[in-house]
Amino acid sequence: MHFLKNIIKLAFLSGAFLTTANAVQAAESTIWLNDIKKEFYGGREIKESSDIIELTAPYRAEDSALVPIKITVKIPQTKARYIKTITLFIDKNPIPFSGKFHFTPESGRADLAMRVRVNAYSNVRAVAELNDGSLYMHKKFVKAAGGCSAPLGADLEAAMKRMGKMKFRIANNLNPGDPASAQLLISHPNISGLQMNQLTRLYTPAHYVEDMKITFNNRLVLKAKTDIAISQDPNFRFYFVPKKSGVLKAEIKDNKGNSFSQTYEVKI
Repeated sequence: MHFLKNIIKLAFLSGAFLTTANAVQAAESTIWLNDIKKEFYGGREIKESSDIIELTAPYRAEDSALVPIKITVKIPQTKARYIKTITLFIDKNPIPFSGKFHFTPESGRADLAMRVRVNAYSNVRAVAELNDGSLYMHKKFVKAAGGCSAPLGADLEAAMKRMGKMKFRIANNLNPGDPASAQLLISHPNISGLQMNQLTRLYTPAHYVEDMKITFNNRLVLKAKTDIAISQDPNFRFYFVPKKSGVLKAEIKDNKGNSFSQTYEVKI
């Protein structure tokens, strides 16, 4: 009899937990449908599926200020059909819009990887728009808290001194005409504006990379508009198609008007 009572109790608690979880998901859907989707896409149809685009993110973040995410696209970038943009949203962040990334057939693949700040338990969404105007979305729920207000991971003065330095990392054994993986590492404090100075008790003004452009031999590979969710010292993994040797170039601009550039000689 005692055993049966415990079973009934566990069933009741499980039901309560599921009800709470459903309520959380319902609230998330309300934020997305009534606020974010309405503002950015209006009444346009967005198909939720992992057939075209797939987002990978940890269910529970080890560091809410450095949450690794990966976006994998299931179709190649061809002139006939390709991903034009991928827009990243984090529903519960102070500013849900995290970044919009523009691609061309010259990208080869529209895959992306980066690190972001997640401020509360939230859905992270990637919305892809194809060149025919169709929209596809994939989302992941991430448990994290305080990522946008977390203290900077390094001394601010030192971070400001190295601000704007960039470095490319390129895959080995490049094959002409094949998509090649690359990584751009950017030294920038990327201050969200929500970090408090522990001495003055004042918030440090926002200072972050807001524009990025990557070209290969003067042809656009990737262009982005980003916001405060991108982590300190941003780094982006992407693809480009080196049909021959040439110059990979990155140009960035932050919200205070500072501009920086870096080039890399690609040899095949």
